[in-house]
Amino acid sequence: EVQLVESGGGSVQAGGSLSVSCTASGFTFDDSDMTWYRQAPGNECDLVSTISSDGSTYYRSSVKGRFTISQDNAKNTVFLQMNSLKPEDTAVYYCAALGGPAPLRIICRDGFGYWGQGTQVTVSS
Repeated sequence: EVQLVESGGGSVQAGGSLSVSCTASGFTFDDSDMTWYRQAPGNECDLVSTISSDGSTYYRSSVKGRFTISQDNAKNTVFLQMNSLKPEDTAVYYCAALGGPAPLRIICRDGFGYWGQGTQVTVSS
């Protein structure tokens, strides 16, 4: 059974930092691209960052320079370090293993690929 279990997140004031992590099981993590999405209230899931199996990374423009994605293959875990947080970063953050190219926007957990349960990140001004 494939599982993605997220942890971390929480609440912070603007300018602060938070991290989220996602531990995977049930598939070959080393060969998989991993993606962080986020869903603000009333929106679909927007791609935040992706790390490919070869270690290459992609960030949406609004988080470049503030967020860092990384992975620990020995622990089957992907991380997202979020610095200089802004109120507009407030969302539920999901990790996903889609098995293919990650769309910039997707309906969250809509049966396409594997998803974590989501973790709330709240940034107050």
